Amino acid sequence: MQDFWWRSLWSLFPIGLLCLALSPSTGGHTALFLFIAWLLILLVSHLRHLRNLLRWLKKPDLSALPGASGVWEDAFSELYHELRRQSRSQIQLTSALERLQQAAGALPDGVVVLNAADQIEWCNSKAEHQLGLNLTKDEGQPIAYLVRQSEFASYLEDFNYGEPIKLRASRIPDVSLELQLVPFGEYQKLLICRDITHLEKIETMRRDFIADVSHELRTPLTVVVGFLETLKDINGAVPEGLRHYFDLMETQASRMRTLVDDLLVLSQLESSANPTQEQEIDMNGMLNALLDEANGLSGGKHHIALGEVDTGLNLHGSVEELRSAFGNLVSNAIRYTPEQGHIWIHWQKKGNEAAFSVQDSGIGIEPEHIPRLTERFYRVDRSRSRETGGTGLGLSIVKHILTRHQARLEIQSEFGKGSTFSAVFPAARVRSGN
Repeated sequence: MQDFWWRSLWSLFPIGLLCLALSPSTGGHTALFLFIAWLLILLVSHLRHLRNLLRWLKKPDLSALPGASGVWEDAFSELYHELRRQSRSQIQLTSALERLQQAAGALPDGVVVLNAADQIEWCNSKAEHQLGLNLTKDEGQPIAYLVRQSEFASYLEDFNYGEPIKLRASRIPDVSLELQLVPFGEYQKLLICRDITHLEKIETMRRDFIADVSHELRTPLTVVVGFLETLKDINGAVPEGLRHYFDLMETQASRMRTLVDDLLVLSQLESSANPTQEQEIDMNGMLNALLDEANGLSGGKHHIALGEVDTGLNLHGSVEELRSAFGNLVSNAIRYTPEQGHIWIHWQKKGNEAAFSVQDSGIGIEPEHIPRLTERFYRVDRSRSRETGGTGLGLSIVKHILTRHQARLEIQSEFGKGSTFSAVFPAARVRSGN
């Protein structure tokens, strides 16, 4: 900065000395006129350089940078070097963007970049194939105009992108897609599209296999249990010394039959070929029936009662499925609550939603187990599950039934103090009773 001022003032220093030297002989007016004339020349020179700079800025070209002298030469030199640096940075950014696009293009999944208005900014070739897009024609178009399934439109508008959705590809027959939106940057979104046709075929094969095997096992198990019961009923057919073994066989055969029944129920719930038969459910009647069943299952070993119950609140859904789900929650509470323990059944409003809850004073669940409770065959305590006759499928069945009713399972538990399992239903499922 000091060099700038020194070079700027140096252009005035010689003429100033000259004017001072001529002032005694030519008079002060002449010397002043000469100094002003020199200032005008400098001004014209600066204006000429400024004009050249403005002209060049309209069409910047490093090879055609205007010539200059003095401080303008320094200014043009700095501008030249700065433009060189920007040019190198631009080349590096362009190269990085090209590499990023090439990498995204090589992904096995479709990728679409959306702006704040959900318009397409870029997509890879996989997304073009799966979603029927054409980047050349569709750039800047709203994604909802091109992916027109109602499920996707609702997913896009709900702003709840924690879980993906599954769709049938509209332009490719017999192809299933999994779509998920991932927000990033300032209101931008990344749409990731994955072909899950193969996975769905494997899942269908698994369900069919389990259903077929379970169905085939049901008949021989029924026969085995029937023969065991018949032999026990015939006097003298089973020696007293062997009766314990017959009891054990009967218990295990019955447990296997229960397991097979639960597997069949799961297969039916997972199959889209079994639509839900829905109606308005009289919750007061269902709660009283559940209470009677619970007392019968407990055999008087527990204190079971209805807790907070909204008698003017009903539910729209499948009577059989929800009766099974609620019954599973109640039986689990009885199974894992020590004798003389307390169990309460609640049915009440929860904001705009409604919740069926089973609260117990049982053994409770450690926090690390809670996220996995709805997995098939997952057991917190395997030995206790065998003792109580659990199959490990009850909560899986509950989860599937609630999912079919757009509901969710909430679990609160404190180890050693008890648990509360709540089936929370959306407002669209809640009805006001008569």
